Amino acid sequence: MKKIYILTLAALLFSGSCKNDDKFLTIEPTTILSNDVVFSDPILVTAVLGNLYNRIVDFTGLDNDWRSFVDFSEAFPSENAQYGIVQRTGWAFSEWQTWDYTYIRELNLFIERVNAAAALTAADKKQFVAEARFLRAHYYFELVKRMGGVPIVTTTLEYDFSGSVANLQKPRNKESEVYDFVIAECEAIKGSLAATSNQKTRASAGAALAMECRAALYAASIAKYGVNTPTVTLAGNEVGIPSSMANAYYTTSLKAAREIISGSAGTYKLYQALPNLSDNFAQLFLDKSNGNQEVIFVEDFKVGSGRTHNFTVNDQPFSQSEEGQDAGRLNPSLNLVQAYEKLDNTFAPIATKDGSGAFVYYTDPLDAFAGRDARLAGTVLLPNTFFKSKKLDIWAGYQLANGTVLTSGNASDQKPLPGTTTPVQVVGDDGPVNGLEFRTQTGFYIRKYLDPTEGSGRRGRQSDVWFVRYRFGEVLLNAAEASMELGDYVAASAYINQVRSRAGLTTPITLTAANGFDRIVHERRVELVFEGHTLFDMKRWRLAHQVWDGTRIATVADLTSNLAAANKRNTNPWGLWPYKYYDPGNPNNGKWIFKETIPSNATGASRFQLGNYYSQITDAVLGANPKIIRQPNQ
Repeated sequence: MKKIYILTLAALLFSGSCKNDDKFLTIEPTTILSNDVVFSDPILVTAVLGNLYNRIVDFTGLDNDWRSFVDFSEAFPSENAQYGIVQRTGWAFSEWQTWDYTYIRELNLFIERVNAAAALTAADKKQFVAEARFLRAHYYFELVKRMGGVPIVTTTLEYDFSGSVANLQKPRNKESEVYDFVIAECEAIKGSLAATSNQKTRASAGAALAMECRAALYAASIAKYGVNTPTVTLAGNEVGIPSSMANAYYTTSLKAAREIISGSAGTYKLYQALPNLSDNFAQLFLDKSNGNQEVIFVEDFKVGSGRTHNFTVNDQPFSQSEEGQDAGRLNPSLNLVQAYEKLDNTFAPIATKDGSGAFVYYTDPLDAFAGRDARLAGTVLLPNTFFKSKKLDIWAGYQLANGTVLTSGNASDQKPLPGTTTPVQVVGDDGPVNGLEFRTQTGFYIRKYLDPTEGSGRRGRQSDVWFVRYRFGEVLLNAAEASMELGDYVAASAYINQVRSRAGLTTPITLTAANGFDRIVHERRVELVFEGHTLFDMKRWRLAHQVWDGTRIATVADLTSNLAAANKRNTNPWGLWPYKYYDPGNPNNGKWIFKETIPSNATGASRFQLGNYYSQITDAVLGANPKIIRQPNQ
């Protein structure tokens, strides 16, 4: 949806020196529109609704702080002021909290005023109310997955000036009741929303079903896996969902997914427009045409409208920075890169040493990543790969025959090679150099959401690539997970193999009771990384305290072992640095080797405490409403 600028309502002030006060007070203000006026005109109502859309809360986004993409050891933050992200030993209980009942009140007011508007047609009312209910359900979903059970308020609460606010103080609903509310709202409004894949910036039938599908899946897995964290509950189930409810939620999730898959909400399908599968995956997030039928619901931007974002400015490769100052902040980790399977469906680290412990030599740095899941090169910019028709210059120095390394602090600091006198470049223009901000410090740059359009890396222009909130690929993975949890491994395998086939993994896998959970966890990681799922997936599966257990990954062996395990430790980001081999006369001279390394500033080890499963309710909220119960383990 294009950005809608709403009218500002201003109060008019007057002083005692004004003449003709009676006449002045009867003049109709020209800068104020009454509710009756606004809610009699569909264009003005759309403007108010546009403001409510623009205030949607997401965990991450392209116009949000780029730091939300570099947490959880899936990436490294290459900026001097942000190294604290990889130096801390855990998260505060207040992380990820939200409690904006002002937004809920405004949505409730909007619904009530639309319903009461005599000048609006029945069709307009139906559309506006359905969209507002969608936005309200979306925010309650954000609330419940961060805070657990919260008070469900669906009408505007008014103070009666009695001196008591007891009627305004509502207790927390059960966590399951909030999920039930979100699911019920999606069911109730889906028939009032457009059933078309061409509507992506406003609520559609597909968007409502996608939210229902995801919310029910979250509730189901909390119910099933909550038994693994028995202390992460409250006696009244404000936190925690009984395990007996799991199958019903899985069934609801699967039903919603199948409605989307069947085409009843519009024609959605996996994006398959380009022959190169890596380019195709990257283009999925860039193609804003109606031909992109994978995308269901987005936050959109448009150059020239005043609504753009600086994701590309912040994260473009340094050698291609359009203004020579902003770049390279988001460096995907080796932890993530090695998670992408080989095309024979096996897991293996990037080969750096052979069986005897000697370096593996590559003619081209890209050869080290050959034969892998196409989503790797569609998500991550690898050494010597192209971006904007130019190869990335990523290498850490010359590896000399005597075992030492010839390098420098940046590409402009040149040095002569042994046996020569002419200074040459001895480190890549794009890094990696330990501690050198705006260059990669892991050996990789982000590709997902990076805008190749000329000018997108300039502060003055920025980018209008949209942020995808819901897409068909996730729906298929939701269907696979729900089917697997309900014991239908045939259907689960069929759904997951559709997603994998698009990535070049054309040999089908068979999900079973033994491998199903690990496979689902892995597939969501590599398909959905940097889309805002990582934290909430780990939380709902009750894996977060295992994956981020505060124990540092200290050795290559620890890093590269058990790659297929759902609970594999991921507490600190690693990098993979390429080096040019220099030994004139040796057949490997000029070839490439790789070394696993921990960026020097990545000194912490992420520790997720049991108290982090639900974000802290502030003392201000607790003090204002004694009916609100504090979170467990805090």
